[in-house]
Amino acid sequence: MATTVISPGDKTISCDQALKIARTDAERVYRDLSPYRISVVLESDGWQIDYVLKDAALQGGGPHYLIDDQTGVILSKRYEQ
Repeated sequence: MATTVISPGDKTISCDQALKIARTDAERVYRDLSPYRISVVLESDGWQIDYVLKDAALQGGGPHYLIDDQTGVILSKRYEQ
């Protein structure tokens, strides 16, 4: 996957803002996010935020988000449990 390079003049939400949006939604569903490793990548289609279990021996998974990098709207989300 190629990462998008943002020029200083672009109006985009920050990584921290995107992460806060995803975390707020994820905590509502999962409550405790401590078992997950978080991956945040800005792609051409927006912020991709994935929660992946730290312990590969555990079954299930975490939430996955695509967040618009201009508006902060959650474009898609998927929960693995």
